[in-house]
Amino acid sequence: MKQTQKRRISPKKIVPVILGLVLVFGIIFGIKEYIYYQHYVTTDDAQIDGDISPVVARVSGYVKDIRFRDNQFIHAGDTLVVIDDRDYRIKLEQANAALDAARANVSVSRSNVSSVSANVPPAQANVAAAESRLWKVTQDYNRYLNLLKDHAITQSQFDEVKAAKDAAEAELAAAKKQVAAIGEQIGASREQVAATRSSIALRQADVDFAQLQLSYTVIIAPVSGVISRRNIQIGQLVQPGQTMFAIVNDSSIYVTANFKETQLAHLKAGQPATIEVDAYPDTTFEAVVENFSGATGAKFSLLPPDNATGNFVKVVQRVPIRIYFKQLTPEWRRKLRPGLSVFTTIRIKE
Repeated sequence: MKQTQKRRISPKKIVPVILGLVLVFGIIFGIKEYIYYQHYVTTDDAQIDGDISPVVARVSGYVKDIRFRDNQFIHAGDTLVVIDDRDYRIKLEQANAALDAARANVSVSRSNVSSVSANVPPAQANVAAAESRLWKVTQDYNRYLNLLKDHAITQSQFDEVKAAKDAAEAELAAAKKQVAAIGEQIGASREQVAATRSSIALRQADVDFAQLQLSYTVIIAPVSGVISRRNIQIGQLVQPGQTMFAIVNDSSIYVTANFKETQLAHLKAGQPATIEVDAYPDTTFEAVVENFSGATGAKFSLLPPDNATGNFVKVVQRVPIRIYFKQLTPEWRRKLRPGLSVFTTIRIKE
């Protein structure tokens, strides 16, 4: 039998072919990447963000009832927590009682004005009668004075008339003084009415404040979303300003992408973007650039860098950019939780 001699390719010829193929693929890949990054900028330093509303206690008291579970979806206006309100109901009753007493004082003051005002006509009538008597006595006095000059009457007779005139003058002065005193009483009563009216406004303010404090014992959901970080229990004493839990608002889901400062030259609001969520790799979301942060992320850190001290090492800074989703179904709004990592791509050229 004749053995077929197989031709063997020399290794010296295989290596150049492989290197050539690698070089060609590398060039093609590099050209594609160059063209791609001429039209897009990307970053994986991004995450889903959202508005998280902390719910705090407005009044102190013991927790009477909790009407939700951890991580439960709730709607705006739902009653979440009830605080024991007995103390605040008593304060409201006290404020209402004080308001009723102030209103009663106004009624009493008004009746005093009416009763004192009723004394004015008789006092004025007394003044008129005293003036009439004084006029008559004055006429007699003048007539008797002329008779005394003519020696037609005695001095004792004239003294009697003069005494009657003095008595009439004193009576008129007393009547006028009585009218003035009644006027002063009316003025004082009216001032008392004004004072009691102002006290009604104060007592009404106390009632409104007590009602407001009472309303704070029922805590309702300010927004719709998922409740998280509950840190209260039934029977626990809460204080004003104490954070009881937080609500992740499902209507304010957006993306915060931290782009390098070297990528900002061609970025602007309104550019289209695509979002890929690490938790859901098979789904891509359409989005739009909304706005840019007023400073780099480092400037908002707890210890912002100060390049004027020590040895300077240049570090590329990043600027947070807010990107909102175009359309999200209610199901996706609940799935996309703040904090999830995403990969963001922004188209800068058509």
